[in-house]
Amino acid sequence: MKIHLIFISASFVLFLAVPAADAYSPGDAILLNCGASGPDSDLDGRSWIGDASGSKYAISSSGATSFSAQRQASSVPRVPYLTALVFTSPFTFSFTLPDAGRIFLRLHFYPSNYSHHAGPDAFFSVTAGDHTLLHDFSAYLAAEALNFPYVVREFSLNVSSGGVNLTFTPSAARNNSFAFVNGIEIVPIPDIFRSERGPLLIHGGNPVELEFDPAQALETMYRLNVGGQAITPARDPALFRYWEDDSLYIRGAAFGVSFSKDPNVSIEYSSRLTNYTAPEEVYSTARSMGLNAQINLNYNLTWILPVDAGFYYLVRLHFCEIQYPITKTNQRVFEIFLNNLTAETYADVIAWSGGIGVPAYREYVVIAMGSERMDLWVALHPNPRSRPEYYDAILNGLEVFKLENFRKSLAGPNPVPPPQRAADSNGHRRTRKREDGIPSGVVVGGMVGLGFVITVAVFVIGKFKDEVLSAVLAGERSSSVAESAARWWREGALRREVDLLAKGESGNSEVDPLRS
Repeated sequence: MKIHLIFISASFVLFLAVPAADAYSPGDAILLNCGASGPDSDLDGRSWIGDASGSKYAISSSGATSFSAQRQASSVPRVPYLTALVFTSPFTFSFTLPDAGRIFLRLHFYPSNYSHHAGPDAFFSVTAGDHTLLHDFSAYLAAEALNFPYVVREFSLNVSSGGVNLTFTPSAARNNSFAFVNGIEIVPIPDIFRSERGPLLIHGGNPVELEFDPAQALETMYRLNVGGQAITPARDPALFRYWEDDSLYIRGAAFGVSFSKDPNVSIEYSSRLTNYTAPEEVYSTARSMGLNAQINLNYNLTWILPVDAGFYYLVRLHFCEIQYPITKTNQRVFEIFLNNLTAETYADVIAWSGGIGVPAYREYVVIAMGSERMDLWVALHPNPRSRPEYYDAILNGLEVFKLENFRKSLAGPNPVPPPQRAADSNGHRRTRKREDGIPSGVVVGGMVGLGFVITVAVFVIGKFKDEVLSAVLAGERSSSVAESAARWWREGALRREVDLLAKGESGNSEVDPLRS
């Protein structure tokens, strides 16, 4: 049974149905070094164009002023962070693209002082067409939370008209507020979020396949090279993505074991998976739990990823068996838990990919309930019920994307800088390592009861609440409940209420008694 989620657009795929021989080569990217006087190259050798004498992408010739940063830390690259365009009123760029399709939009911010404009005063919103990317955003607070001087925000948009308008608007409610941007990247990409199958919604009952919406906008929250070192954009030449080292996000001291591929193993993309899904370097390293089966059975290999509450998140997990003797099915079988809910019971990479050295990936959607910030948990644990040869788990790469809500917004709150932070030398998203405890019991993913309560709380709002609630009280399976909810979803009511409920709000007064 498939639910058509109009505002969710992502793909749950093992493979994309595109021959590997059709290797993707990037189209003409737009790299705008805002406020610079001429062309220049970044540390990766990519050429950026300046717009200090008037941007050919600006709708208006007035409203933007070029400034150089008053101070620049030695760790900050000169391009594109030495100069900025500053806006004291709404300002719009209009980018024309040769073809319609999906793009990566990357915004670069260095919250320095620019002339009489103080970095902490900059609060602003950014829209791309009818999508809200940032609202009342403070690059200064974001950089403080990361403990790093500059910030990169990456979005993915589907541009159907062959162009996109990007508008920066200072926050009117704040004194001396202004907007600014140091660099804008627009990179045409293949639609990496489209496939024949949709992602699985993990909600505590039976996973539900979701329908892909090609118009969906997303924000990249995390992109981790698991078990390996950080990968710079120059080493991901197809899409110019940055992949972080995953070690900062591992819970506690349970690091497991990181390793590289066997010298006799070659990474071979199958005919059903494209080489731009992730670079070969991602699949060439991995992290597993270790060799001791008894130890592995008594802990979870866990990553903790802070995210904005009130949104859906697409979680993409990359897998590849890269060391002998793992060459057959049922040699390494494990479970996957997301936010303490079971996503996979029998994860067998060889069964998914077809052989050693062959990549595969799985995708899921989870709901981040609540307000402000919360932790998204990704955990792996051996599955002893299948009697595998090795009681172990493996992961090669991990990506998390925020999905826009029904208001077409990706904007979250500004972060509160933590008292102690960790960062690397690359300036991308960082968080301090978590030592928090977890709910009692090692394998916490099977908390079906909690997920069931949340699911019912969502489903019983509105037109079909009596029908759905009757099905629940009668002991019917979650699939029956989901079928009732699907009819409601198609009428547009549920997707609005889910977003409001996730934010702690509701457009239906009948919800309140159910919360008590």
